[in-house]
Amino acid sequence: MSRTVAGHDEPRRWRAWLAGVLAVLAPVVAPPPASAAPDYSLAAANFAGTQIARHEGVHGTPRAEAPEQTLGHDVSGHQGPVDWTAAAGAGAKFTYVKATEGTGFVNPQFGQQYDGAHAAGLIRGAYHFGRPDISGGAEQAEYFIANGGGWRGDGTTLPGALDIEYNPYGDVCYGKNPADMTTWIADFTRTYLAKVKRSALIYTSTAWWKQCTGNTGRFGETDPLWLARYGPEVGELPAGWDKHSIWQFARGGGLPGDQNYYNGPIGRVQALAKG
Repeated sequence: MSRTVAGHDEPRRWRAWLAGVLAVLAPVVAPPPASAAPDYSLAAANFAGTQIARHEGVHGTPRAEAPEQTLGHDVSGHQGPVDWTAAAGAGAKFTYVKATEGTGFVNPQFGQQYDGAHAAGLIRGAYHFGRPDISGGAEQAEYFIANGGGWRGDGTTLPGALDIEYNPYGDVCYGKNPADMTTWIADFTRTYLAKVKRSALIYTSTAWWKQCTGNTGRFGETDPLWLARYGPEVGELPAGWDKHSIWQFARGGGLPGDQNYYNGPIGRVQALAKG
């Protein structure tokens, strides 16, 4: 009888032992929890300089347009359909249009804004609102190119631009230290150059660049600078650049979007478009 009881107890002891082993291994073999979906709740309102203005403010009125400067604008879906004929009539010669953000948002107004600018005789380009918190720089460059951010040698298309500024969703540097942020930007610009055969412009502010890249001078020789500063003068440039190509000098206040000067006459804008 005792032998029979022992036989019945053996499976119980085996099951108890197996349960203990599985309990120990469970944290190792359990699948990782699903990551939260990327936050794009502000994407429609994120246009170039939104967060720069919020963090750095607006300081005074810029100087009057000089002969060596060319007026332009930048817009996003936030502005809705744009009357480019009116903008051209008011003196605009070029514009940048937001195409994408991260790897999950495309400007729903992009076609009207981008093609409409071309139809009105403006030189136009596209920009990408960078999200280093979501995916790699190379992946975002490819997404940008696939959704309007490419370049064509027609003399009226500017190379794409990377808008890299304060994070509207959290930590201003997207949780990255200066070395990692510099690597992310390099991955984006290197991929864009490889795919499009043009160097992307970099849109940023000097204060953000200092804080989040450690004021790296890595891009000054390769990528034209589009600087945001809402004051009477351009002011200090980020390290590596001895001049800017475009100065975004005012938020709104005109038709349409935000206001920019190209650092040179219209012939220089045309030269950048032609490559």
